[in-house]
Amino acid sequence: MSSFPDQGPSLNVFTEFAASGLWPGVGQAVAQSLVEGGITSASKVTVAALTALPKMTPKRADRIYTSWIGAGQAYAVAQLLVPQEIPVRWAGRLMEALGDDAADQLAEDPWRLLALPDATVAQADRVALALDPKVQRGDPRRGRSLVDWTLARFARQGHTAASVQQVADALRPFGVDAPTAIRAAVDADLILAVPGPAPVGVDGVSAPDASAAADSATGPALEPWVARKVLAQAENDIAEHLLRLTSTAHSLAGERAVKNVVQDLDVVQAGAVTHAATHGVSILTGGPGTGKSRTIAAVVALCHRVSVDIALAAPTGRAAKRLEELAGSPASTIHRLLGARRATGSASAGFDHGADNPLDAQLVVVDEASMLDVELAAALLSALKDQTHLVIVGDPAQLPSIGPGRVLGDLIDSGVIPVTELKTLYRQTEGGAIARLATAVREGDLVPVDDPDREVVIVPARGSEDGARRVVQLVTDSIPRVFGTTADQLQVVTPVHKGPAGTQALNKALKAVLNPGRGAVRGFDVGDRVVATANHLDAEPTGYANGEVGTVVSTGDNSLRVAFTTGESDISGKSLSDLLHGWAITVHRAQGSEWEAVVAVMPPEAGAMLSRPLIYTALTRARRHLSIIHAAGPMLARAVRSVGELPRRTRLAALLREGAAPASDAEPEPEAQ
Repeated sequence: MSSFPDQGPSLNVFTEFAASGLWPGVGQAVAQSLVEGGITSASKVTVAALTALPKMTPKRADRIYTSWIGAGQAYAVAQLLVPQEIPVRWAGRLMEALGDDAADQLAEDPWRLLALPDATVAQADRVALALDPKVQRGDPRRGRSLVDWTLARFARQGHTAASVQQVADALRPFGVDAPTAIRAAVDADLILAVPGPAPVGVDGVSAPDASAAADSATGPALEPWVARKVLAQAENDIAEHLLRLTSTAHSLAGERAVKNVVQDLDVVQAGAVTHAATHGVSILTGGPGTGKSRTIAAVVALCHRVSVDIALAAPTGRAAKRLEELAGSPASTIHRLLGARRATGSASAGFDHGADNPLDAQLVVVDEASMLDVELAAALLSALKDQTHLVIVGDPAQLPSIGPGRVLGDLIDSGVIPVTELKTLYRQTEGGAIARLATAVREGDLVPVDDPDREVVIVPARGSEDGARRVVQLVTDSIPRVFGTTADQLQVVTPVHKGPAGTQALNKALKAVLNPGRGAVRGFDVGDRVVATANHLDAEPTGYANGEVGTVVSTGDNSLRVAFTTGESDISGKSLSDLLHGWAITVHRAQGSEWEAVVAVMPPEAGAMLSRPLIYTALTRARRHLSIIHAAGPMLARAVRSVGELPRRTRLAALLREGAAPASDAEPEPEAQ
């Protein structure tokens, strides 16, 4: 383990480390008693010194000393960070990102600090200079790390790859020679050189004139591209597995069996059931109220009729629960279906099921597929054995995934997988006005709302402050009184975190009214609604995923127990920093979930963030009632008219087009009853 002399700035390192929560068993009170007891450096931590502290029993002192030894690797990282005015809490995050030997890795390559999304190049440069005052800006380690960091920034915007020129432009402010840096990153196996997508004509086939697509959303035609290795491999794997499933498929049911389960469906919906039975991979899309759930229920019924093992899954717990209710068959999150577990020395998940241990299901339905990023999609597909049928259900008009890629959109655009789009709006009673408004927005039209049943209510606001006041009034009085909605079935969504109508201010105002308290543990009290901002799939007794909303049911010593849709989880230590109050959440975090009633806030500060997919996603979170706090003025209609969502640079559609001919109907098997 890397370490540095326990002198100079180490006094600040130690005291900050002790107060950071990274030393198990040491909270704020113990950290203060350490200082008062003269334990102000690492060398002074002994069992005897700890035992001498007030209210410290020998047993507890021994336990704290043992945990100090265990925290030595985190302390070694803190010794690198704190003297450079970098937050001490990042030590724990770096160990999650890099592994237990994070200090050694940073000592060898200080720019590994850029593995953290909020780390800056200037901070990494400071660490490098502290370790070696003679280090140069042209250091190969710096160049390769900045290439990877640049592509990671692009990935957070949803892109899976970028042209060499785009990377060079992003590196220019940092004095990096792009060709040399890119070669170094390739040699270090951080990135891969990949073919740029060929230009595509309006009919979905390659355009004969490359120059015609030079300024298209996919980037300059035939230009060299690069991608982070993990993302390049994920897109390659998705294409490979989809083509494998397509080529190995055989029909799961005959025509008579299909007819028996589609009698209550229209012709288009029945066609989707036929696709599910005959094609290895098929896609079902459509807006709210068009019968996607009824169609899935028919697929489930077909599988039961012909004794085919089926698995239903969705990206979030709420979406899985909704799928289970509507399809009449058990459903789970994709992570739970795959047997998610925390990968050793990594913040990402590993899975029990994969190519070496595939799922037993013969047909898998994945709902809310617009939320699938390339890494989760690749993990799911690798766990499907040959001849498994996959039905992908989603609405491409919603926001794309938080993670990189546009899996659903790319699969549809590729033209090689059969797609059924449901367009007829059937939901005219419960939620009818919501479905009609959402359908209009999906087509780019913000229609006037005239709804005597008040399923949709437009609440004009003079600005963010007025909008925030109206949110509190609606949540605490109007909606529960008129619609009888319980607290757990009422959700506020907003595009922004900051400002009077952002999540931070709204949650503060709503907590003061709905569940006032002193914030017993990190600002949280029993009864608080919370939302997870990161995956913690290894939490006990039930893991939870990013975006899951739950309620605090008990508090402990720097710990909470939270009831999520998927079950209760114990949350403590560093995991508490990945928890926010959840009465108001962003539209992105709300994706994949539905509530009986939703208050959708459209504040003026959302500005350029407003887009048709964002607005459409916000509206479609509601089942029975939707209140829209309209404070954005003409920006709202403008965002609906012009799609607005920035296109993502991805390779998946091109990979599929290059690797497959257009899908054709599979040969039917002998008649199944």
